[in-house]
Amino acid sequence: MNIPSSELPRIIVIGGGFAGIAFIKKMIKAPVQIVLFDKHNYHTFQPLLYQVSTAGLEPDSIAYPLRKIFRKHDDFHFRLATVEHIEVASKEVHTSIGNLSFDYLVIATGTRTNYFGNEAIEKNSMAMKTVPQALNIRSLMLQNIEEADQSDDAQKRKRLLNFVIAGAGPTGVELAGALSEFRKGILENDYPELEEEEMEIHLLEGGDKVLGPMSDTSSKKAQQFLENMGVHIHLNTMVNDYDGTTVTTKDGTTFETATFIWAAGVTGAPVAGIAAAHLVEKQNRYKVDRYNRIEGLEDIFALGDIALMETEAFPKGHPQVAQPALQQGKHLANNLQKHLKQQEMEPFTYFDKGTMATIGRNRAVVDFKKMRFGGAFAWLLWMFVHLWFLVGFRNRVVTFFNWTYNYINYDRAARLIIRPYKNR
Repeated sequence: MNIPSSELPRIIVIGGGFAGIAFIKKMIKAPVQIVLFDKHNYHTFQPLLYQVSTAGLEPDSIAYPLRKIFRKHDDFHFRLATVEHIEVASKEVHTSIGNLSFDYLVIATGTRTNYFGNEAIEKNSMAMKTVPQALNIRSLMLQNIEEADQSDDAQKRKRLLNFVIAGAGPTGVELAGALSEFRKGILENDYPELEEEEMEIHLLEGGDKVLGPMSDTSSKKAQQFLENMGVHIHLNTMVNDYDGTTVTTKDGTTFETATFIWAAGVTGAPVAGIAAAHLVEKQNRYKVDRYNRIEGLEDIFALGDIALMETEAFPKGHPQVAQPALQQGKHLANNLQKHLKQQEMEPFTYFDKGTMATIGRNRAVVDFKKMRFGGAFAWLLWMFVHLWFLVGFRNRVVTFFNWTYNYINYDRAARLIIRPYKNR
């Protein structure tokens, strides 16, 4: 691996997401050697992936090179690799490019798409957890619209222009809203032979409301926004199958579609080698104590979405969103620095900064403590928060420029089929 030997304690971090980056930023000036492993050479701002998939942003607006973040620090080393196994007893990490020992290990591998064991859906649907997946959705969406524009077969056009999304959490809601805005702003101007009404958007949700984790007030407001934008919402609707052309629900309802996007759930992405006893099986998350140490293990920690910390306020663990990951990363860095100085570590306490989701132009909902509000002000607040947490000044400027341009012109400049999508 060409990692220099060092007399300093070596900390290996697995995963360059929110938690891993927050930890390293806070730990980088401590007397330690830090090695980061990730299978991508960039950090992805996942909350805006849906805008890449709907041609609102280019991928380089929400991705940032991992090496560039920490390039001024001599004791930081990044290696592009997949971590395959952890040897707990010998304190060694086995990767696709070799093995490396550690003094401390921080696992921040996040989540992966959860298909709940349904192989047909996994094979035929579109997921949206990574930049390549978002680009696949963008290409497929544009390819299907192009094909519909060329066809005089009404049934085929309906299937190509029918967009079905499973899961009405923040990802599904924001994606449905973005597709609706694409239909209004682009379809009429770029495809005069197609009628705006021909493009249908269906949002399927197994529960009884959209934005399940948010308040009833925000949920109802978000549903109203979506319905006013022409999105068809189907609550208490469980998807049973998708064969590449037809979505079938458990009650027998069918939707003919060439674009089925699965946003119905995530599960943890653990690393092989740590015994199953340390995992909460249903969620695939490591059970950690109040110091983010994996229970029963020494010097091995888990952060963010992969960590499940049971507290009185959060008996089922913290929500799998950015804020717990960021806060846990910073807190663990502070604690490890105290630990290295032989000082007592402090337990983690999560500060809930609220929840928000955007539905589209001038439409968003916010839950903050006991306040519930939506509309234009919530939308401006959502934009400010997301710009603030983007990594890199250039990314903030480019994203702000794109949003301003899109707002003024009702346009989406990134509607390019750079890499045509082909079914597996």
